[in-house]
Amino acid sequence: MPIKVRATRMELLQFRKKAALARRGHKLLKDKLDELMRQFKILIKKYEGARSELEKELSIAYGEFLFARAAMTEPGLLDALRYPGAAAKVQTSKRKIMNLILPVFEVSVEGNVRNYGMFDTPVELDEALEVYKRILPRIVKLAEEEKAISLLAREIDTTRRRVNALEYKLIPELEEAIRSVRLKLDEMERGNLTRLMKVKEMVDEKREKNRA
Repeated sequence: MPIKVRATRMELLQFRKKAALARRGHKLLKDKLDELMRQFKILIKKYEGARSELEKELSIAYGEFLFARAAMTEPGLLDALRYPGAAAKVQTSKRKIMNLILPVFEVSVEGNVRNYGMFDTPVELDEALEVYKRILPRIVKLAEEEKAISLLAREIDTTRRRVNALEYKLIPELEEAIRSVRLKLDEMERGNLTRLMKVKEMVDEKREKNRA
């Protein structure tokens, strides 16, 4: 919807101020968008590498656990895992990227995961649980990166829409309003100049008649 304008110099000044402010805002938002995209690419690359490595280690742990499951009865396996000897602690904090608050998780695992008798449990169960203990902090860290990626993606989308609104809507509308006011003011000035010339001609004609 075009901006309604009035042909006054004050209106022209106001539109020029708004246009200058919109251009500054557009530049700031564009810089913010570029930085968000840079951080997003860094996170995506880091996340993909970490996830790939984690999936490889998890597949090994799953394989060891399946061997252990096949070598034991179901009640025996449940008894072995019933009372865990290790506990995981998660500490949370925050970090900022371009005024966007992202979560940070720090995980520590304390205790012995092998809280069962060694006589009736296979070595594959020991190895599987050790792998799980080792990679649990990395799983939580991966969840942290996934959340950060999600928040960054949402902020990038919001910022891009604002940049586009300024670039393709507000700034062009303000520029069109400035042109419209200028044209109207120029037309008014030409009209005033024409009237002044008419008055001058009339005055000159009257003087000539008086002299005659």
